[in-house]
Amino acid sequence: MSDSAAIPSHVHVAFLPSSGMGHLLPFLRLAAALIRHRCSVTLITTHPIVSSAESQAISTFLSAFPQVTEKKFTLIPLDPTTADNNTTDPFFLQWETIRRSAHLLSPLLSSSSPPLSFLVTDPTLMASVISVTKNLCLPNYILFTSSARMLSLFSFFPSIPPSIPKASLPPPLLDSKSSFTRGLSENSKSIELFDGVLINSFEELEKQSLDMLLNKGLPPVFPLGPFLPLEFEGESCFAPLEWLENQRESSVVYVSFGSRTAMSEEQIRELGKGLVLSGYKFLWVVKSKIVDKEETGDDLAEILGHQVMNKVKNNTGFVVNQWVDQWRILSHKAVGGFMSHCGWNSVMEAAWNGVPVLGWPQHGDQMINGEVIEAAGWGLCVKTWGWGLNNHLVKGEEIGDKIKELMENQMVRIEAARISEAAKAGGSSENLTKLFQSLKK
Repeated sequence: MSDSAAIPSHVHVAFLPSSGMGHLLPFLRLAAALIRHRCSVTLITTHPIVSSAESQAISTFLSAFPQVTEKKFTLIPLDPTTADNNTTDPFFLQWETIRRSAHLLSPLLSSSSPPLSFLVTDPTLMASVISVTKNLCLPNYILFTSSARMLSLFSFFPSIPPSIPKASLPPPLLDSKSSFTRGLSENSKSIELFDGVLINSFEELEKQSLDMLLNKGLPPVFPLGPFLPLEFEGESCFAPLEWLENQRESSVVYVSFGSRTAMSEEQIRELGKGLVLSGYKFLWVVKSKIVDKEETGDDLAEILGHQVMNKVKNNTGFVVNQWVDQWRILSHKAVGGFMSHCGWNSVMEAAWNGVPVLGWPQHGDQMINGEVIEAAGWGLCVKTWGWGLNNHLVKGEEIGDKIKELMENQMVRIEAARISEAAKAGGSSENLTKLFQSLKK
């Protein structure tokens, strides 16, 4: 997004993210990109905030960009007796709280100075926010926080596009009574009322899905990705980077399953065994919720197993159980493969850096995202392992074999390099210009 000549300086954009770092970070990254294009930005922050990670990210973002206006949106407390009894996830509950408070947005939006050019809304909030912006005659765009392939499912739900197999659907969608299913269906029905969809993807990666969306009469879709991370996102955990400096080029498997993946202790041990059996060096970020408890160093060593810890002692493996600067790790020449849950932010970071991915989807949109990688030929998505949250135990021998298959596949490596070149060449500036031109219609 380097060419700002076609973008007027008087544009004022408000961002309304919902909850969860996977939703918040794309909003902050896009907001920063628009600031670089001379746009005025307002960030609407919901209070209370669910997690300390979100609170810290917002605080640091506002410090890094003092020209951003923060508007605090105080939510109406959710009455537990009216909440979905099937939902205990704090992020789902926060989405519901924001939706029920959406009518309070009107004075907050109308009081913005200078007047807003448009609002960017999180997909989890679409149905409740669109009526507010329609009454204000304020253009409203969705920032879809997943792949264009997932957007194709979202746009037509409850219909299922023939290109998406039933086995790839997020498991909660198989339950018509789940809060996830009801929320997705409600938001999907409102998509035609929006002025457009912004998405963190690029045409060379998802051309087929983007073409399909274009031909279905939906609001225009603007692929603006890849969104680049902000400088402050990386944690001050330099030990993994220092360790990588001493490793050969493309010799290390980086392993991370995000912040919300829950594996059993038994599965964690099998994963560790697989890393050892693969014969490759590994950098493993164990930041998942292991049986929902915080682990001390001794506890972690016991769970991971002696084989893994021996590798660490012998300097052929590295384990860290805190946040790391994933972007800098993926961009390091020593990293030759990425074993991932296929969260979309991670997928796009791997695409930019040309790192082959071994996908093991755990929940949500991740199986569909893994299929994007597989279709483009720069990684593997292991569907036979099923969803990470099921009771199927994947043995270390299988995991080790798949890691070797990824690391030794030269065609995958060539395709990953091609995807990286396409990501960096990109057409995001052109699509951003089209977005602003659409405001004049």
